[in-house]
Amino acid sequence: MNTSIPRRGFLWKAAAGVALGAGSRVSAGSSHGATGASAQPRLFVGCCAYSYNKLLSKGPMTMEDFILRAVELGVYGVDITTYYLKSSDPAYLVSLRHLAFKNGLPFSGAAIGTNMCQPDPAKRAQELEKIKKWVDATDWLGASHLRVFGGELPAGATEEQGVQWVAEVMKPACEYAAQKGITLGIEDHHGITSKASTILEILRRVDSPYAGINLDVSNFAEDPYAQIEACIPYATHTHIRDAFSESGQPIDLDRVFQMFARGGYKGYMSAEYEGAEDPTTGVPKLVSKIQVLCKKYSSA
Repeated sequence: MNTSIPRRGFLWKAAAGVALGAGSRVSAGSSHGATGASAQPRLFVGCCAYSYNKLLSKGPMTMEDFILRAVELGVYGVDITTYYLKSSDPAYLVSLRHLAFKNGLPFSGAAIGTNMCQPDPAKRAQELEKIKKWVDATDWLGASHLRVFGGELPAGATEEQGVQWVAEVMKPACEYAAQKGITLGIEDHHGITSKASTILEILRRVDSPYAGINLDVSNFAEDPYAQIEACIPYATHTHIRDAFSESGQPIDLDRVFQMFARGGYKGYMSAEYEGAEDPTTGVPKLVSKIQVLCKKYSSA
């Protein structure tokens, strides 16, 4: 029996309470989550461009090469890490979109680096403008999702301040993205988004159906499986690795995929390979694991 709806309310309230104390209250009628959506999971195999960081950052691989490589891998979508784009010029972005279309390969989203956790209002304004610029670029690519980062909590700042600074940037950013039908997924990462509780509180304050979590299953350090499960109802895109970032311990991917299936997740399970092995051989191995698990737990 699917229990994602009651679990959503419980975990949201519990997580927010841990993050900001008993005085924090979360509305059960939040705009997050798809009201009335089917509970049937739809898990699609994807791949992040970052998986080929060693080849893309200094060559010889180009973004065009990555798109063609993804076709060979047999994935259903690719996440365009924008660090490797030649430019944000619309003509170039449209050329990538057309190449992907000719090869039957959707873009699951785009990804940028941001630091919204800024005490200085002027710097927060700069981050907002940066996100808007890449929302436009994501639109040219024909994608519907953009990954953003919360950033590092400055020395001397409180968690409450950091959450508020990030929400102040993300809320208008989501309002802008909504005009183009693009969702912003804040990634669980180090800094202000290292815990599920703070991420959920940021989303509560942003209060937009165009805000969610780019859920990297490898990044939670403490009680990771519980934190992953707390975020699944708000996951808008997913990065899959087979080892935890901090400990290096293997991730029980079967357990993780079961949780996504129970939560009725619909979206991409994108390989983000960061292993020591050469990506030309390491990425296909990770993609193969994801393919097996998507087939096992998804109706798609």
